[in-house]
Amino acid sequence: MIGAVIAISIVLIVIGGLSLSLVSYFRLQRHRADAVAMAHYRKLAEEAVANQAMLRGELAELAARLGAVEKLLRSVE
Repeated sequence: MIGAVIAISIVLIVIGGLSLSLVSYFRLQRHRADAVAMAHYRKLAEEAVANQAMLRGELAELAARLGAVEKLLRSVE
């Protein structure tokens, strides 16, 4: 009877270890996939910031041109 309890305990420990290993492996794979997605989002955010800075520069240039046109129109009147 004691031998059966020891055998069952050993089997349960081995199965528990395998289960824990599988869960850890798939959690690691999910974490890696999340890291790749985050790197992609970070790159997208950096591109968005660069585009926004470029657009602000163009907007400032257009505002300057508009100011020059308004000054010209006022001088004509």
